[in-house]
Amino acid sequence: MNHELGLRVLSQIMQWSDDEARGEFRWLTFMSYYKYDDYRDYLSGVRFLESLATWLQQFEIEDRHIAYQYIKDSLIYISPAEMQRLIEKFFPEIVQRHLVITVSDHLGIPKHKVWASKKAVEEFEWQTRKTLFMGASDGARTDALRRANVGIISNEQVVASTQIDETKWESLIKDLREDLEKKRPGQGKEGKFSRIYLIDDFTASGTSLIRYNENEAKYKGKLDKFYKSLESAKKNLNGTYGDILEDDWELIIHHYIGTEKAERVIKQRYLEAISKGSEWTSNAQVTVSMRLPEEICLNKADDSGFAEVCRKYYDPTLEKSKHPGESGDSDMTFGYGQCALPVVLEHNTPNNSLPLLWAETSGSEGHHAMRPLFRRRQRHSD
Repeated sequence: MNHELGLRVLSQIMQWSDDEARGEFRWLTFMSYYKYDDYRDYLSGVRFLESLATWLQQFEIEDRHIAYQYIKDSLIYISPAEMQRLIEKFFPEIVQRHLVITVSDHLGIPKHKVWASKKAVEEFEWQTRKTLFMGASDGARTDALRRANVGIISNEQVVASTQIDETKWESLIKDLREDLEKKRPGQGKEGKFSRIYLIDDFTASGTSLIRYNENEAKYKGKLDKFYKSLESAKKNLNGTYGDILEDDWELIIHHYIGTEKAERVIKQRYLEAISKGSEWTSNAQVTVSMRLPEEICLNKADDSGFAEVCRKYYDPTLEKSKHPGESGDSDMTFGYGQCALPVVLEHNTPNNSLPLLWAETSGSEGHHAMRPLFRRRQRHSD
């Protein structure tokens, strides 16, 4: 469908007057080209206008206007350029500030004097090299992170996954000690990592990272897998390389995008894990580049606006998925964990977002057949 035809179809679906259509066409054309056409999981040959037309047709006419207005006013779409900007800002705004504080504490000088001292600059470079960056998923974009920081961090301190084998750990330690020895001859032979950044792209509920399974009486999630992999590496390498981490090493859990709720939940669950005896480092921080306030969430108490539309056109067969149960709430009307987010990422739509945006169902058992505006690529099997 070409662009002009798509606009005409939308005008008919929405029953716009000529004046209304002209105004809406300007907005639709701009947003399609500027953002929404870049969504990666559209079907072949489909772009935003076609997807919007198909999506709107599932609603009754009065509900179409409510749904369209919600998309126009409230949708938060993270484009490829915006995600790239968050990756580029990660080192100067998060890592560099952290390292400046570390150097300031080590040398006993004010933070603003770090760049005025040759000794402090050398210490900053030393601490930078003792930092390891690990991706918690492919959303960490470690390839883009490396390219954005060429000459600042080396390829040998950026790893795409936390699940790495003994050979890779040996390579990381070997390269670390060679580089440290070049910087300070005689001091790098026994070098260890001082901090690890565990990086991911998005968190809305914190559940994928850390959650407690009552039935199994243990913590699960990406953080638990990271620590198990780390402990295995420390055990296997201890005889050859000694410990790979300093005694007071730090863990920084970073997301390029995160909700206020997720940031709060991750901190709370981490402290609970420590209190329950988990052998995790107590030197842990949680950081976010783009923090999404709770105000962006759909007001679920609204019984006349888009919240009611979400209820009216919801297909409960979504609840047959095993994954929603991990949040402790099987009702998916407002997304995983009832997060009710209007968020779409350029490469996929989070299941924490409103299902009416991403869900596709057959409408079995007499239920409504949901049509997606931004088709979601499922990562969890049903």
